[in-house]
Amino acid sequence: MIALKRLRSSAADFEARLGVLLAFESAQDPAVDAAVAAILDDVKKRGDIAVLDYARRFDRVQASSVAELELTRGEMQRALATLPAAQRGALEQAAARVRSYHEKQLAQSWHYIDEDGTQLGQQVTALDRVGVYVPGGKAAYPSTVLMNVLPAKIAGVQEIVMAVAMPGGDKSPLVLAAAVLAGVDRAFAIGGAHAIGALAYGTQTVPRVDKIVGPGNAYVAAAKRRVYGAVGIDMVAGPSEILVVCDGTAPAPDFADWIAMDLFSQAEHDELAQAILVSPNAEFIDQVAASIERQLAGMPRRDIIKTALETRGALIEVRDLDEACDLVNRIAPEHLELAVADPHSLLKKIRHAGAIFLGSYTSEALGDYCAGPNHVLPTSRTARFSSPLGVYDFQKRSSVISVSKEGARRLGAIAAELARGEGLPAHAKSAEYRMK
Repeated sequence: MIALKRLRSSAADFEARLGVLLAFESAQDPAVDAAVAAILDDVKKRGDIAVLDYARRFDRVQASSVAELELTRGEMQRALATLPAAQRGALEQAAARVRSYHEKQLAQSWHYIDEDGTQLGQQVTALDRVGVYVPGGKAAYPSTVLMNVLPAKIAGVQEIVMAVAMPGGDKSPLVLAAAVLAGVDRAFAIGGAHAIGALAYGTQTVPRVDKIVGPGNAYVAAAKRRVYGAVGIDMVAGPSEILVVCDGTAPAPDFADWIAMDLFSQAEHDELAQAILVSPNAEFIDQVAASIERQLAGMPRRDIIKTALETRGALIEVRDLDEACDLVNRIAPEHLELAVADPHSLLKKIRHAGAIFLGSYTSEALGDYCAGPNHVLPTSRTARFSSPLGVYDFQKRSSVISVSKEGARRLGAIAAELARGEGLPAHAKSAEYRMK
């Protein structure tokens, strides 16, 4: 029997219970933070020696040097060549769709000339070197390779260095094959905070990068927080989230089973994952609850799913779909499924969600692997102010200014007046010299 929370928006205690449901302490665990700080400092000081020590300890690998932990181009190409045809075909099709979608995000430089001949613009350039972290503790993630590497390649990043957790030296052929398809330049079988430190600070063997992207456990997240500033990061990702809005309209007799499995699809990631169903249809909620009970026993990762659903999951009955949309915007979920009869009518009401899946046939799982948009998404309510990973995360923008002689006179007068108002006379004189 699963103890899944049931909430009703019309209940007097709804706000209090909702607050408890959404209260997730995203602050770093002091013990984890202290451990990570020590690891990063050690890697910064001792380089390869420290990385090798931690790799032996945490990655459980036997190596005499960090160079031995580098995955060779031949090794990765052999993994691709020997993949079963069905797996290779799926990987290639997913890569093609992800590439096609992200090519449309590529920003271009631009400029214009104003009335006095001054040229203004923006120059867009790619980052030089990017580090991609790929987790591997609980599962292998070739999809993470595609989603993080392909946008960087499209942006024009010169070199992509992958660090992939491979505990015990267990190398996933799918991950290695994905690295070849996506265009990884160098790869190391190193995981955890020491991998983040190696990418951020560089060692005798691992090159220093300009930005680190990719998900990971609490230690990886803490490490990314700490190295920010020395390098850029994409985001600090929290546990996976899904919120499904249903009106009870069923395209098939077993639709409740579809929705239960959608909730499972994120709950199986992690015991702290969050899966929520919101519906104005109490009868449909009952059907999904029954399906969860019935299907859970057959799930290989049932213990993780059960813990996640009981800890942070919920079935919420609302008054209508308008209230459902208001609730979505409060929660700002990572993944939002609008499994309703007319999803497009609700889309314009959604302001905060990482990825929005429209219609009953659009399962979140398709977005994870092959729909095309990126599956690296803001979590822990950060969809209120941030966006999915994209090509734009691997491009920089530089302002370009070329002032004409006439522009120097006109703009100089403005600048000098404001500079003196700020008490900065050298600024004013610098502008005035060009006004003569």
